[in-house]
Amino acid sequence: MMVNDVAVTIDGLTDVSEQEIVNYIGYVEEQTNERVNELTLTPAADGQIHLDYVLQPQKFERIRRITGYLVGTIDRWNDAKQAEEHDRVKHTAAQYA
Repeated sequence: MMVNDVAVTIDGLTDVSEQEIVNYIGYVEEQTNERVNELTLTPAADGQIHLDYVLQPQKFERIRRITGYLVGTIDRWNDAKQAEEHDRVKHTAAQYA
């Protein structure tokens, strides 16, 4: 089921309300300072509920390192450095499969 754009799985519990799920999502997000992507609720000892969650992937900017330069974009490089980046061998995961 989806609750607040979070994929929620309830395993072994029958009486969990949607408001409880919203509260669990809020609790995890408050503790981690991250957005929850998936949440699984299962019974734990002493009537407690075990929370298993997956956070949303972090976005990142691609960083390139060419001969000592560590930058996010190459638009400020001179022509020679841009040519070096263009001519280098690009490796892919398929080459190692």
